[in-house]
Amino acid sequence: MNGLRRVIPLVAVSSLLLSGCGIAIPADPHGTLDRVRGGELRVGVSHQPPWTETYDDREPSGDEVELVEQFAAALDADVEWAEGGESALVRALERGELDVVIGGIADDTPWAERAAATRAYAESIDDRGERTKHVMLVRMGENRFLVELERFLDREGRG
Repeated sequence: MNGLRRVIPLVAVSSLLLSGCGIAIPADPHGTLDRVRGGELRVGVSHQPPWTETYDDREPSGDEVELVEQFAAALDADVEWAEGGESALVRALERGELDVVIGGIADDTPWAERAAATRAYAESIDDRGERTKHVMLVRMGENRFLVELERFLDREGRG
């Protein structure tokens, strides 16, 4: 108990110091939200109808594509699309070449150790009656950007 009495004042002082430093919590170590706002949202998209459909001769379409376009509009950002397979897109996300990856990604994604997933915002049922919850992926550690995306999904009734 005596140790706890020493820790509580330290926590309180630390909180006050951090709040005075202008540190935004949650933070984006790579500044994703600040760069995207009023700029460009770089989105990786894999072919996974009806969530996402990719084409050789035009921009992608689908439910998630429309949702990401609305998110970009809310940030006054233009969307730059990069099409490919999930593994290549996740590698690009890790290198900071993309901000978001979409493509009907399930919440039990094998990419969870390499990318941060939003909360599940949609659910589908396959032909066998199995439910899948869907997420979007963002760069690991870009928590302020992730929170902004999840707030958007909540406002859209998707969270």
